[in-house]
Amino acid sequence: MKLLKDILYGAGLSAVSGNTNVMVNHVHFDSRKVGMDDVFVAIRGSITDGHEYIQKAVESGAKAVVCEELPELLVNGVTYLKVVDCNSALAIIASNYYNNPSKNLKLVGITGTNGKTTVSTLLYNLFRKAGYKVGLISTIKIMVDKKEYPTSLTTPDALTINKHLSLMSDEGVEFCFMEVSSHGIYQKRSEGLHFEGAIFTNLSHDHLDYHKTFAEYRDTKKKLFDDLPKTAFALSNIDDKNGLVMLQNTKAKKCTYALKSYADYRAQILEKQFDGQLLKIDDNELWSKLIGDFNAYNLLAIYATADLLGLEKMETLKLISELENVDGRFQYFISKEKITAIVDYAHTPDALKNVLVTINALRTGNENVITVVGCGGDRDKSKRPVMGHIASEMSNHAIFTSDNPRTEPPVSIIEEMESGVEPQNTNKVLAIENRKQAIKTACKLALANDIILVAGKGHETYQETNGVRTDFDDFKEIKEALANLNK
Repeated sequence: MKLLKDILYGAGLSAVSGNTNVMVNHVHFDSRKVGMDDVFVAIRGSITDGHEYIQKAVESGAKAVVCEELPELLVNGVTYLKVVDCNSALAIIASNYYNNPSKNLKLVGITGTNGKTTVSTLLYNLFRKAGYKVGLISTIKIMVDKKEYPTSLTTPDALTINKHLSLMSDEGVEFCFMEVSSHGIYQKRSEGLHFEGAIFTNLSHDHLDYHKTFAEYRDTKKKLFDDLPKTAFALSNIDDKNGLVMLQNTKAKKCTYALKSYADYRAQILEKQFDGQLLKIDDNELWSKLIGDFNAYNLLAIYATADLLGLEKMETLKLISELENVDGRFQYFISKEKITAIVDYAHTPDALKNVLVTINALRTGNENVITVVGCGGDRDKSKRPVMGHIASEMSNHAIFTSDNPRTEPPVSIIEEMESGVEPQNTNKVLAIENRKQAIKTACKLALANDIILVAGKGHETYQETNGVRTDFDDFKEIKEALANLNK
């Protein structure tokens, strides 16, 4: 139990009806979870408005209600707390409820269109190898040192974040690396957290279904840096044209990294192969199993972050050379027919282009590149023709297929992808709605030494259609299809 007035500190109250000097149990923003003596925070969502469920929460036993508009009927014995922004209030209340756990460890936020999961996961792995207790909050999972917890959002809700940061604090975790999405920033999920630093990877076309304009998307990311304290560091990729924009108004220590520009941390790619690349960082050469320019940026960000957090540089370089690929990020194998299969999470135009640029830089020119790709339903439609153009332009064959169509007809999504294909590339494109069949077809088209890229889902192990998730793992599917080629 917590004293209500203690968890309200800094939540921005504009009006109070009732007693704040009472003990409360749990905090919820889902009225279905509310029990006796709980606090209910009425969040306005894109689909539902929590204010419509205040009465239900009270009937379920809520002792306090946090809202932006007081209801007409105020029930005796219930404390009503009016705030300007319930999302912001929830984040502050959640942090207070769990005793501000982010202050007990060094929390680093990673934001950008691509690379968040790779950078956060590899930082977690590197610091674990260095002997520290480490936490991770990512798209794939939440880790409290060695213990894994499932997650379904890139940036979880504020209660989930603080709950797990509290577990980390209890376990003596020293560092935590957390993906911070534009949705999470916009919905104030990361508000009230104490960041030791923040990393900007890059910015490209994504989430315009939600943010409407690229400028709004960029400025939402920038807010993470604007809100950093002066004791923190702000690390930005300045080869990206928005890299310096991120640093414009931050009070934190400004640090930069780049492959092409003058920066505080620089790297150079000396050699590339399918099984890795030779990098030069700080005049020291190292071999990494992670390939591609995009991974060179990721590894440089990791090196810079480790340095800013106090790790010894030579130890960091050694540990970087031992890092393995993150699941679903340029994950590959070579079949007995000498066909190279690559599974990657690339679900934005920039990410797809980066992966295909990497593949084309490694091929001799005699192999065919076959790309299987789709676009998610109920998401940014404007990127569909762009991804269709990139896949057809940079591959010998492109197969457009389903990728979590959600509530949209898969055929409509594929048609929008096809609209971006140039006339000279139309004969390269196949449309196969069934993703399993699309992968099988790619395998049948491939000859020895050819390269198949299955893009878009990466680590995901499901396909979502009309609210129903069915098991589907790209890596398992292509492995099985290639194993059964001649059966």
